[in-house]
Amino acid sequence: MSIFKSRLLAAAVAASAMLAQASAAGAAPAGPIPTDADRAAARELLKTLVSIPSAKGRGQVPKVVDVLDARLRASGFAAEDIVRVPVDIDGERTEGLIVRYKGKAGAKKPVALLAHMDVVDIAPGSWATDPYVPVEKDGYLYARGSTDNKFAVTVLTETFARLKRAGWTPDRDLFLAFSGDEETGMLSTRQVIAHPMMKGVEYALNADAGVGMLSKDLKPIAFSMQAAEKTTATFELAAANPGGHSSAPRPDNAIYELADALKAVQAVSFPVELNEITRPMAAKMAKDEGGALGAALERLLVDPTDAAAIAEAKRHPNSSNILWTTCVATMLRAGNAPNALPTGAVATVNCRILPGTPAAAVQAKIQTAVGPRIKISLVGEAVESPISPVRKDILAALQTATNATWPGVTLEPSLSSGGTEGREYRRAGVPTYGAGSLGLVFPDDMRAHGANERLPLASFDKELTYWNVLLGEIAGGR
Repeated sequence: MSIFKSRLLAAAVAASAMLAQASAAGAAPAGPIPTDADRAAARELLKTLVSIPSAKGRGQVPKVVDVLDARLRASGFAAEDIVRVPVDIDGERTEGLIVRYKGKAGAKKPVALLAHMDVVDIAPGSWATDPYVPVEKDGYLYARGSTDNKFAVTVLTETFARLKRAGWTPDRDLFLAFSGDEETGMLSTRQVIAHPMMKGVEYALNADAGVGMLSKDLKPIAFSMQAAEKTTATFELAAANPGGHSSAPRPDNAIYELADALKAVQAVSFPVELNEITRPMAAKMAKDEGGALGAALERLLVDPTDAAAIAEAKRHPNSSNILWTTCVATMLRAGNAPNALPTGAVATVNCRILPGTPAAAVQAKIQTAVGPRIKISLVGEAVESPISPVRKDILAALQTATNATWPGVTLEPSLSSGGTEGREYRRAGVPTYGAGSLGLVFPDDMRAHGANERLPLASFDKELTYWNVLLGEIAGGR
């Protein structure tokens, strides 16, 4: 057993003791405290799910649903409460899944619990192991989707199954709402939201946005409740030219024109925008980071136009990306032969836009920077979603659940610079909040979408405790 694993296991034992104390102090778990057998069953389900390559183009999401359907039926869920939501995308069938846990009739509206079943496929040769053959090593499970997001699918499914077997009845309906194409389009997410069974959902808890950062000595750095996300907008920049033979270069060359345009995009600067979520995030970051970054953030809280502070903050993109909209070139294609002048050159630019800023305004700013000869078009659509109001009752419930797994941690509302299907729920009028307490070592464990993705198993085990407490808090105790 590695030192890392032994320490995390010790933390899990301590968390169980904390749960008992929390219950005595008023926290009401939904059912019996999860056992070692429950944790072993969850690990086995996780290994089964990550073995299914549910990336776009492989047609495997329905197989994931098959496994979950069988697991839930065996635990006592009626067929009428398990709804498969098929969606055809580019000739490939994927599916969403809705599972209703019937509650007592009453005035409380339903709550949806979100996760996604699809994964991002891998670049050939980029992994040290087969990404779809789970490998346990040094307290980790290595597999594609282990953290993004099949750990959450597993924990939520096992929590529903365990509570159903225990005879628990919530005081409101609860829904598992799993999507099948979160990574590529979220069309299944929209179909799930639009399903009649989901009508009247009061709010959603998104397990894809429920992780916390740990230091290398396993001390909590930051645990948050996601309440907002940046809009994702992807643009194509295109330069066109008559072309010709490479032996007679022209002064106007599509590749050169596009290169100039991309340098102009690189120089585009978006202003600091602070809102009710990002202002306290920046203040906490300034305190936690200290040094030059901390000082820069403190100055920006007073004067968002401070050029020197902005320059310093930009030296720390993983921290400062909550302060402004960002746009960056990510892909290129040009030309058709090595001995021919290019008739066209196209670049992909991906933007992450702060709530409240229209994607059209960002597109217009880029167009002004690159000039009229470059054509800009939006790829797909930009889904703009509002900030979810920070409700004290929801934050308190999430805090109680987090205290059961990471005693002493204080949750802070946050904005995510990445994108989840929470944006679709917010757009549909359903306030959505990140939920979960999976502890990942920063930055070593931040491998979603990358090579050698891995999940700390002892931290995963604790999530059964988290959701047991949280469902008790939002839907009644035993």
